[in-house]
Amino acid sequence: MARARSGRSGKNTYKGGDAFTREARLAGYPARSVFKLDEIDRRIRLLKPGMHVLDLGAAPGSWSLYVTQKVGASGRLFAIDLDPLNIPLPPNATAIVGDALALDNEALAEHAPYDVVLSDMAPRTTGNRLGDQTRSFELFMRALAVAEKLLKPGGAFVGKIFMGEDLPKAKAEVKRLFTEERGIRPEGTRATSYEMFIVGLGKKVVASSPSGGS
Repeated sequence: MARARSGRSGKNTYKGGDAFTREARLAGYPARSVFKLDEIDRRIRLLKPGMHVLDLGAAPGSWSLYVTQKVGASGRLFAIDLDPLNIPLPPNATAIVGDALALDNEALAEHAPYDVVLSDMAPRTTGNRLGDQTRSFELFMRALAVAEKLLKPGGAFVGKIFMGEDLPKAKAEVKRLFTEERGIRPEGTRATSYEMFIVGLGKKVVASSPSGGS
């Protein structure tokens, strides 16, 4: 699989900024994507004071900064990306450079379990829509696997995916793991983009299979 990048990092393929870009900069956020999380948060009441949140693929840091403000001093944010976050974060945040999708990453497990796991990651696009959708699906499913392992019962997951033929499979897996599944395409999404966010609310407690043997 191609090396993943955050949906909020890498070269901006759009010429210039729009109103969301300018508003984000004025508010002190490095990327316009903060308004996508803000809308998701408002629509499903995702983030609350005192929560512990994991931000997968966090660079350049807009989502992380937003989360720290919502969870407050009593909450904690753990952010991870292949690239460093070049913005200052408050004391209730920890950011490291590393593989956000490594299930055996001890640093991720050290702060678990989490109330919320976020993923705004996207593949490095090639212009081949079908191929990009396939890689996006793979990224989404790997992020969901991290959430399955590290979320506490009742926790929530938000993951970005490119809409395509694998979308029903992604939704079905979220429904298997959570009591509620929702698809959200925030207002801040560019008209030319085919991204959306799948939300899982209320992580189920999956009973382990009884051990047996002869």
